Amino acid sequence: MWRRRQNRAEEAVRAEGEQAASALAAHLRTGGRLVPVEAAGVPLAVGETALADVSCWAARFYGTDVVYPRSTGGYYENHPTFGQQWVPNPLDARRQQEAEAAAEQQWRDHTPARLVLTSAGVRLRPVGSSTWMPFDHCLLTGLTAGPGELVLSYSVCAPLLIGGPAAPWLGVAIEHLRQAG
Repeated sequence: MWRRRQNRAEEAVRAEGEQAASALAAHLRTGGRLVPVEAAGVPLAVGETALADVSCWAARFYGTDVVYPRSTGGYYENHPTFGQQWVPNPLDARRQQEAEAAAEQQWRDHTPARLVLTSAGVRLRPVGSSTWMPFDHCLLTGLTAGPGELVLSYSVCAPLLIGGPAAPWLGVAIEHLRQAG
């Protein structure tokens, strides 16, 4: 019962986000513009204006090095044809497969964050961090919107996944800034 109510609430929030994105798109098509907002605590460059200040969750898409503990276990086997040979611990092969799977490129570092959309780019500060991560519009190579998610691809860093109710609205706003710039 609780899960059903939670799903309905999530769907309602997602629908509101989609409606806000549609309203913004219509507003911008008829000559409207994005209105600056106050974003306290965000270091902005001269001439840079904040256009949105929202809470979201974010993740990055990248792979890592394969690291796994190797055992020194194994044994020598006396084979009738090949003679004595070392037989490695079968757990090492499983550990290596698991480590390779974990190291493949995937969405990592899922975290809630504060996102400030500015005239120059996206400024992201993960919860618990004091550092703002800049993602400038001039380096944006792709934007893919999904239901409740937005993937931003950049020429110099790993893609950024933004999720939450504001994602559809942010997608429309970023695409507008990208085309205008």
